[in-house]
Amino acid sequence: MKFIRPHLFLSTALLLLGLHPSAWSQRVIRIVVPFGPGAVQDTVARTFSNELGQALGASVVIDNRAGAGGTIGTAVVAKAAPDGNTLVMAAASHTLAGHMYAKLPYDPIKDFTPVSLLGYSGYVIAAPSSMGVSNLADYIRMVKGKPKQLNYASAGNGSATHLGMASFLTRAGLEMQHIPMKSTGDAVNEVLADRVQGVTGATIGLVGFRQDPRIKLLAYTGAKRSKFLPDLPTVTESGLSGFRFDSWFGLLGPAGMPKLEVDKINTAFQKVIADPVVQERLQRVGLEALTTSPEEFAAILRADWENAAAVVKASGAKVE
Repeated sequence: MKFIRPHLFLSTALLLLGLHPSAWSQRVIRIVVPFGPGAVQDTVARTFSNELGQALGASVVIDNRAGAGGTIGTAVVAKAAPDGNTLVMAAASHTLAGHMYAKLPYDPIKDFTPVSLLGYSGYVIAAPSSMGVSNLADYIRMVKGKPKQLNYASAGNGSATHLGMASFLTRAGLEMQHIPMKSTGDAVNEVLADRVQGVTGATIGLVGFRQDPRIKLLAYTGAKRSKFLPDLPTVTESGLSGFRFDSWFGLLGPAGMPKLEVDKINTAFQKVIADPVVQERLQRVGLEALTTSPEEFAAILRADWENAAAVVKASGAKVE
């Protein structure tokens, strides 16, 4: 009696189904999003994941690993094999966390390989419409009159949304209680439900609420007005001269990735981001796309590491 070898049987079955055996063994690239579904990094990653997979001849999957201000998912990537099959959709919270947390299971610079920058997004300070404030100056006066009595939500301790609001409050001389959530979407929902009195979120997460009667967008944290929200004044215009807080977005892999693999993904990524369809998606969510070489992104990351130290110190925020 002859026995059919399992791999031959599987190959035959795939062919009968109209699939070549190589389709079954197609490369899978995992992009870890260190926040929950609907979070800013999640929204960004999903604008290009399908096209990136096509450009690399691979299947790209989004893996949400939320918790601890993005550090749980980021740690997964730091410990992954440096083969290019595991990346993290990182943002400014990546470097901020390194100065926020007393202990991290990874080094935000040494344990990662910069692959490519994706672009930048400023932040928006918002409050529930029920507060009855029409601008940031009104908001500051109201909060100042109720020290430690009002709350603000963020995407978690150490997240950019936490540091952005903490920096603003420190600069404005305000005191509010911090309510950490799992994602920017969750934090914004707390404002929409009138359970907290403030949130600072990337333009990506808030641009869609311009006409929502439940929330009032008060100011933009960039150096100049956002082209996505041209009618929204900056924090500087609103009275806090020189205040600025924005975030980069980009892909990082584990340390030790071969240069050939890094360059391959970077080239595919640049091609994808130049696609008009992807550009339109990024525009729709309020992100200003800007790709770089891996070396240029590494320099940006190092510079942001230094800047993050100053931001955390100024905010006075720490996570033990």
